[in-house]
Amino acid sequence: MASAGGYRNGTQKAPNLRNSSSFKSKLPPSASSNGRRSSTAIDAVYGRVRVAVRLRPRNAEELAADADFADCVELQPELKRLKLRKNNWDSDTYEFDEVFTEFASQKRVYEVVAKPVVESVLDGYNGTVMAYGQTGTGKTYTLGRLGDEDVSARGIMVRSMEDILANICLETDSVSVSYLQLYMETIQDLLDPANDSIPIVEDQKTGDVSLPGATVVEIRDQQSFLELLRVGEAHRYAANTKLNTESSRSHAILLVQIKRSVPGREADFSAETDHSSHLATNYKPPMLRKGKLVLVDLAGSERVNKSGSEGHMLEEAKSINLSLSALGKCINALAENSAHVPVRDSKLTRLLKDSFGGTSRTSLVITIGPSPRHRAETASTILFGQRAMKVENMLKIKEEFDYKSLSKRLEVQVDKLIAENERQQKAFEAEVERIRLEAQKHVMEAERNYAEALKEEKMKCQVEYMDSIKKLEEKWSINQQKPTNNARTDGSSITEEVSELKILLQNEMQTRKAAEEEINKLKEQLHMLTKPGSAGRNSDILNLQSMLEEEIRQKKRLEEEVIVLRSQFSQLNMEAGQRASYLDRSRSGAGLPGLDSLSPLRNLHCKDATNGERSSITNLHEQVGLHKILSLLESEDAAVRINAVKVVANLAAEEANQEKIVEAGGLNSLLMLLSNSEDETIRRIAAGAIANLAMSESNQELIMTQGGIALLAVTAADAEDPQTLRMVAGAIANLCGNDKLQTRLRSEGGIRALLGMVRCRHPDVLSQVARGIANFAKCESRASAQGQKAGRSSLIEDGALTWIVQNSNNEASMIRRHVELALCHLAQHEVNARDMITGGALWELIRISRDCSRDDIRSLARRTLTSSLTFQSEMRRLRIEL
Repeated sequence: MASAGGYRNGTQKAPNLRNSSSFKSKLPPSASSNGRRSSTAIDAVYGRVRVAVRLRPRNAEELAADADFADCVELQPELKRLKLRKNNWDSDTYEFDEVFTEFASQKRVYEVVAKPVVESVLDGYNGTVMAYGQTGTGKTYTLGRLGDEDVSARGIMVRSMEDILANICLETDSVSVSYLQLYMETIQDLLDPANDSIPIVEDQKTGDVSLPGATVVEIRDQQSFLELLRVGEAHRYAANTKLNTESSRSHAILLVQIKRSVPGREADFSAETDHSSHLATNYKPPMLRKGKLVLVDLAGSERVNKSGSEGHMLEEAKSINLSLSALGKCINALAENSAHVPVRDSKLTRLLKDSFGGTSRTSLVITIGPSPRHRAETASTILFGQRAMKVENMLKIKEEFDYKSLSKRLEVQVDKLIAENERQQKAFEAEVERIRLEAQKHVMEAERNYAEALKEEKMKCQVEYMDSIKKLEEKWSINQQKPTNNARTDGSSITEEVSELKILLQNEMQTRKAAEEEINKLKEQLHMLTKPGSAGRNSDILNLQSMLEEEIRQKKRLEEEVIVLRSQFSQLNMEAGQRASYLDRSRSGAGLPGLDSLSPLRNLHCKDATNGERSSITNLHEQVGLHKILSLLESEDAAVRINAVKVVANLAAEEANQEKIVEAGGLNSLLMLLSNSEDETIRRIAAGAIANLAMSESNQELIMTQGGIALLAVTAADAEDPQTLRMVAGAIANLCGNDKLQTRLRSEGGIRALLGMVRCRHPDVLSQVARGIANFAKCESRASAQGQKAGRSSLIEDGALTWIVQNSNNEASMIRRHVELALCHLAQHEVNARDMITGGALWELIRISRDCSRDDIRSLARRTLTSSLTFQSEMRRLRIEL
C-alpha cells in the first residue's frame, strides 16, 4: 500500500523500504543455533511480508494490438521501483522489495523470492510463497512450471523441493506433501479427486489451521515429487477464456511438512552400559523442528466483460473474485491495524490466516502485464502488493521433543536387558541345579556310610547278646543236673551264682542300652548332616550354601535394574501421550477400545510388537488351556499371579475370547482378585481386564449381578495410583452406557465413585470420568424422551453439574469433547434447564453452539437451545441471539 509524499505528480512509495537492502530478512542467531532449547522457550521475531513484482513479456496478440502504444509500465529494477503511466505526461511511482523485468530468469526469481523462505522452513519456521495477479500474467508459470523440456524453466515448487531434499537427511528427517485446490469455496484433494470436501480444523489453543482429511505423501526423491505434481495438475480445473487459453479456475495450494532432528543432540544419548541407573538418568529425548511451507498459486482476477465468461465459467469467476476480495479485505485490515480482521469471510483467508498477520514468513509475487488495455487491473494488483507490504508477522520457531524416537531406543534397551536377564537366569538355574545334584550326591554317600556302620554295630551287639544267653542256658542246665541232696549244702554257692547271673544280666542290659544310645546318636548325626543350616554340616555344604546365596543376591539385583528401566519407560510413555496430541490416544467418544486406552500392558510396545505378543498369548492359551491359566490366579506366588492376570487381561482385550473367559469363571476370579489382593499391580491389571469385559452388554449385567460395581467403587476409594484409577473409571464408564443398569449403577455407588475419582486430576483419569458422565447423561436423555424417567437428572442431584461446567472448556480435547456432549444431553430434558441456568451451564452451551470444533456437537447444542422454552426465555431476557 503506497503512502503519500516523496515524489511529484502524485507519486507514491512504501515506507522504510530503503532501509532494507536485500529481499532476505535475517533471523536472530538464536533462531538458527543448534543449542539446547525447550519446547516452551520459543524465539520470536517480527518480519514484514516481502513483495516482489514481475512483468510478463508481451504476447503475440499484444504485439499486434498495441503496436502503436507504449507499455503502461516502466520498470527501474536497479532502484527497485515501478512507474505506472496514467497518460503521456503523468505517472505513479511505487517501490517494492524486488522488481523483475520480463527477462528475469526463473532461477533468479526463486533465489530472491522463495529461497530465504525455504531456508527459514528448514530452520523450523513456517513459510509461505504466494503468486497474485490478473489472469494470464504468469502466476502458474512462476510457481508451478515443471520444466520437463527446459530445465531452466522450472518454477518455485520444483526448485523448493530440490533445496529441501538437498539439505535434509532422509534417515532422520522427513518431508511430506499435500496438494489441494480451492474451487467454488470447496477444498478438494488433487491427489485423490474423490475426496472433494475437506474440512478446515483450527486449534483453539494455538490457532494453527490443519486439513485432517487431505492426502499426505512422504517424499523421498525429486522424481516422485514431480510425478505427484503431474497428477495434481491433471486434476486441477482450467478453462479457455479470452484472456488466457489455460486459465486456472481454482486456487492451488501445495503444503510441505518438514520434520528435522536438531543436530548435536545425538551426543546426549549415553552408550550402552550394564548400570540401569545410568541409563535412567542420562537418556534425554532428542529435539525435533517442524516447518511448514505453503506454496499458493492463486487463480487470476478477471473482469467478466474482458474474459467473456458465461454460464458455469461465470459462476467460477464470481467465486474467484469473491475469495480474492476477501483476501484483500483481510490485508487492508492488517495493514491499518484494525481491531477486526474478517478471516472467516472465505476459506481462502482461513487457510492463509498464518501467512498474513500470523507466525509465517511470507513472500508475495505479484505478476502484471505490459498492455495499456489492462491498466486498471495492473493498478489494482500493484495496490494489493503495496498494502501487503505493510503486514507484519511474528515468526516463531516450532520445536518439540521426539518422544517417539526415545521410546523406540528405550524399548530396544529394555528388550536387550530382558534377553540378557533371561540368559543369566538360565545360567543361574543351571548352576543351582548342578550344585543341588552335587549336594544330593554327598548326602547319599553320607547316608550310605552311616547305614553300613549302623548295620555292623547292630550285628555285633546281637552276636554278643546271643553268646551271653547261650552261656547262661548252659550254666542253668548244669545246675539242674546236680543231685537234690547237695542243694542244701550248696545253697550258699547257688545264691552266689544267682547273684553273679543277675550282675551279668544287668551288665548285658546296660551294654544293650549303650548300643541303642549309640545308634540314636548316629541317627541324630545323620539327621543333622542332612538338615540345611545346621551347625554340624561339613565345609562342602557351607561352600555350596554361600554360592547359592550369592547367586540369589545377583538375581535380585538384576530384577531391580529391570524394574527401574520399566518404570522409566512407563513415565516417558505417559509424557508422550500428554504432549501428542491426545491427537490421537482415544479416537472416539463411544465405548472403551479394549486396552488401547486403558491398559499399560498394551501401550508398552509398538503396534507390531503388540501383535506378536497377542499371537504368543493366544498360542499359550491354546496350548496350556484357559482353566489352567485361571487356576494360576490363586497361586501363592505373587509373581505367578501377576503374570497370570496379565495373560487374562490380554486375552480379554480380544472380543472372541471374552465369552470363553466368562464361561470358565474368569470374571469371578478377576472380581476376587480385585477384592482380596493387596498388590497394586494385580488390582490395576484386574481392573483393566474387567473394563474390557464390560464392553459386552451381556457381561455388564454379569458384573452388576456379581457385585462388581461395589468392588469397583471400593477400589476407586482406596486406590491412589492414576493408572489403577484410569482402569476403574474406564470400567464404570462402560457400564454407564447400558440403559438397563442406570438405577442399580447409581444405587450401588457407581456414580459417586466415578465423581470421586476427579480428585486424581490426571488427564487420563478425567477423560474416562468425562466419558462415563457423557454415557450416563445420554442414557438418561433417551429414557426421558421415551417417558421412562421423570424428574431431575441423577447427575445434577449428585452434584456433578459444577464439575461439568468447570471442565466444559478443558484444554485436553478428549475431556472437553465428552463434557460438551454431557451438557448437550442434560439440556435436552426440560426439567434440568433451571438448574443448568443457575449453575452457569447456559453460557457454556452458547459457547459450544458457536465455537465448538466438532460440527455435530455444535449443531446438537444449537438444536437443544432452540428447542427449550426455558433456555429461550432466559436468552431473550439476557438479549442473547444464536
